[in-house]
Amino acid sequence: MTSTTAVTAGAGWDPTTLQSRYDEVRSYTETLAAPLSPEDQTVQSMADVSPTKWHRAHVTWFFETFVLADNEASFAPFQDKYWFLFNSYYEAVGPRYSRADRGLISRPGAHDVGVYRSNVDDRMHDLIARLDDGALTKLASTIELGFHHEQQHQELLLMDIKHVLSRNPLQPVYAGRPTAESTPDRLGWVEVDGGLVEVGHEGSRDGGFCFDNELPRHEQWLRPFRIADRLITNGEWWEFMADGGYRRHEHWLSDGWAKVTTEGWEAPFYWTEVDGVWFEHTLHGTWPVNPGLPVSHVSFYEAEAYASWAGKRLPTEAEWEHAARGATASTTDVPTGNLANTTSFHPEAAPPASGGLRQMFGDCWEWTSSAYHPYPGFHPPAGAIGEYNGKFMSNQMVLKGGCALTPAGHTRASYRNFFPHQSRWALSGVRLADDGAAA
Repeated sequence: MTSTTAVTAGAGWDPTTLQSRYDEVRSYTETLAAPLSPEDQTVQSMADVSPTKWHRAHVTWFFETFVLADNEASFAPFQDKYWFLFNSYYEAVGPRYSRADRGLISRPGAHDVGVYRSNVDDRMHDLIARLDDGALTKLASTIELGFHHEQQHQELLLMDIKHVLSRNPLQPVYAGRPTAESTPDRLGWVEVDGGLVEVGHEGSRDGGFCFDNELPRHEQWLRPFRIADRLITNGEWWEFMADGGYRRHEHWLSDGWAKVTTEGWEAPFYWTEVDGVWFEHTLHGTWPVNPGLPVSHVSFYEAEAYASWAGKRLPTEAEWEHAARGATASTTDVPTGNLANTTSFHPEAAPPASGGLRQMFGDCWEWTSSAYHPYPGFHPPAGAIGEYNGKFMSNQMVLKGGCALTPAGHTRASYRNFFPHQSRWALSGVRLADDGAAA
């Protein structure tokens, strides 16, 4: 998932608003965990998935490690071993427990993690209440970073528990309800001018939050292009499958074809065929595939193969961002769309066509054809908090836009999510592009 290293330009925090925002973010994590039993919160169904209680503890560890440790009088960790158990990737902080084995840790249990969260929350309240102007200026950006870090894990918590519950033959429901069955409307295209464009976040000029991987803002030359006005739907993916999409090697990259053949891919990740009917596992249960909803849980390899089959391509990261900014008319507008969906916890059908772009934010993270590499002039910040991002700028692809599980206010046009090419458990989908050929 995207970096936990960030840059802010000072959001004008005062102790009251900082405390209010802290409580809002922290309570939402507990709201998301509330439908789950202690047993649900302990399961790790594959190496890429972390137990729910681990997410709850790790984001708490973040505040204890990067805020309280250097600023709390007579600091002592809540529990010495927690620093080992709940460190994720920070080599500079010390050793950590193996990611793939997190589900083996039955203790601390879900309740004990709640006690840990409450303890750190109380200490953070005390710290924020006594911050003078100088200390507030020094710490606000790190605390704000903690908010966005926790929001990332709120999204991951839902993706992970979706996979956990999918392995249960009882087909348990997390929460929510399905949307009405829909059919795809006609896919439209939006012409986008090329030229010399700016890519990335404006940093201190903007005054808003961004992760360091969104910097520095830089110029890039784009040829004119077209981009699809909405995401590819389940119904359109059926056509790809019916035409032998998963059996026709000519549409697949070599590594992708190796995955298809060795792992037996024949449909998106959570699809299962029963007596000739395709069903999809969702957080609101397992239901017949809804043809009008965006296809989701497909890898970069699948997205690339579909684009080849359709005679199109995936947009580059710069193309997607340039198009999104044109659609919102600003780099600083708060994106709207199917984000933080607590009704279905799932992508929804595109709104009616209007001649412009639809679903640019929310529904599914959108694969681009761009490798996740540093921008020209990128330099990770010094210290432990700066190591998380830059060291992952290899063997990953960039995704844009957010998804139905992304907290509202968390994404933006410059946001760079990233996953390995073969990842399917993330809520990812497909938008096509081309160079302007006739439809």
